[in-house]
Amino acid sequence: MKTQEKRENIQKQLRRAADAVAGADALLITAGAGMGVDSGLPDFRGNHGFWQAYPAIRKMDLAFEEMANPKWFRQHPRLAWGFYGHRLNLYRRTTPHEGFAKLLEMGREKAQGCFVLTSNVDGQFQRAGFDESQVSECHGSIHNLQCTQPCRDEVWSAQGVHLAINSESLQAIGALPSCLQCGALARPNILLFRDKGWIEERTKAQEERLWQWLENLLVTKRRLVIVEVGAGTALPTIRKRSEFYGKLHHAILIRINPRDYHVHKERYISLPLTALEAIEGIWKLWKGGGG
Repeated sequence: MKTQEKRENIQKQLRRAADAVAGADALLITAGAGMGVDSGLPDFRGNHGFWQAYPAIRKMDLAFEEMANPKWFRQHPRLAWGFYGHRLNLYRRTTPHEGFAKLLEMGREKAQGCFVLTSNVDGQFQRAGFDESQVSECHGSIHNLQCTQPCRDEVWSAQGVHLAINSESLQAIGALPSCLQCGALARPNILLFRDKGWIEERTKAQEERLWQWLENLLVTKRRLVIVEVGAGTALPTIRKRSEFYGKLHHAILIRINPRDYHVHKERYISLPLTALEAIEGIWKLWKGGGG
């Protein structure tokens, strides 16, 4: 497709998306790692992107799937907390890009409001102003901790945890977080690969609120639009759930992704743009159209 044709097609799809948002009673925002890239966060797409963000892990020749494994909290706790402590520090100092605020504005205008389903553990939606009770984090959150044993099915806030990290070795320095109950090593309340010890109660409660919200939309026959942002195909959890809800609710799905933007249904909308580009484009047309 020629450049001019591509631009015209994108503009047409942006208009379709803005019209869909304007006509919706509720918005479901589903987001993967690509949502945070415009805020300066890495998306760990492939080993190259992961290693670029963490050169120390490149020297160990570990892929993201290997590093995001609970075994490191047993075998090398300072490395495990070096990795997750660095990410915790990064997410705390990162300001969500303007796309978050624009999605929030569009969602708040809806009669039935909006809900967020995200595989991201960074807490950026809450930091951008989204209500905690309207966010479901299917992989957990780095801003909450749990016992590594675990000695109990409870999680607690990581608010008081501040870790210094050796930038060259990616080793955590000083005292490591410990369980408030038994004193064992603590870890982030995140679902890791091959993770049999993840405490899922917090996430299950979030999922229940999401299901109740969606069920109410079905019962009352409200029009739902799904805005999927930055969800890739390597770990397609968010994409699959977006498509499932789209089918269940006969909803329009707006897929935003600069690479994995393909859709399979005619009523779905494909936007080969970054999160910020697409959201700003939709928002401008939505505002201009009186949505």
